[in-house]
Amino acid sequence: MTILQTPRLLLREFIPEDADALAQVLSDPETMRYYPAPYDRAGVEQWIARNRQRYVEDGVGLWALELKSITEFIGDCGIIRQQVDGEHLYEIGYHLRRDFWGQGFATEAAIACREWALAHLKAERLISLIRPENMPSRRVAERNGMTIWKEIVWRGLPTLVYSTEKAASQRNQPSCD
Repeated sequence: MTILQTPRLLLREFIPEDADALAQVLSDPETMRYYPAPYDRAGVEQWIARNRQRYVEDGVGLWALELKSITEFIGDCGIIRQQVDGEHLYEIGYHLRRDFWGQGFATEAAIACREWALAHLKAERLISLIRPENMPSRRVAERNGMTIWKEIVWRGLPTLVYSTEKAASQRNQPSCD
């Protein structure tokens, strides 16, 4: 199911058959160097299953990211409900296949997810959880209108919480549910 589109990208729900393509992202040591370890095949399949469960339970999750011009899977981007310092917040997350880095795809997808979240979710704040040394992800968050809100220890690692808040003018508008 298609969730949203940008001029170059299509974001849709994961299907189990995405495992081979997603493994090109999550099993790549360079792409996953800010994670404790790359994912093996079972981990990739669990990633897809976990996000499919999130669609049911939370109405959001990470979505498969396709380049429309060649109908090819190039990563994921989406919104995950996270608990940070005892507060439930919506996080915009993204992972891009290395051969597509540096072309603005992660930023384009993240901005589309931010706009979608502000229109469809009852959230005053959106976040991105990023390791301090992950400069490419930090730049995507900054281009997505986010700034560092605070630093926390997340899953045992120092993590920056980038954040953007719904503008006061948007808070008083009816939701698009």
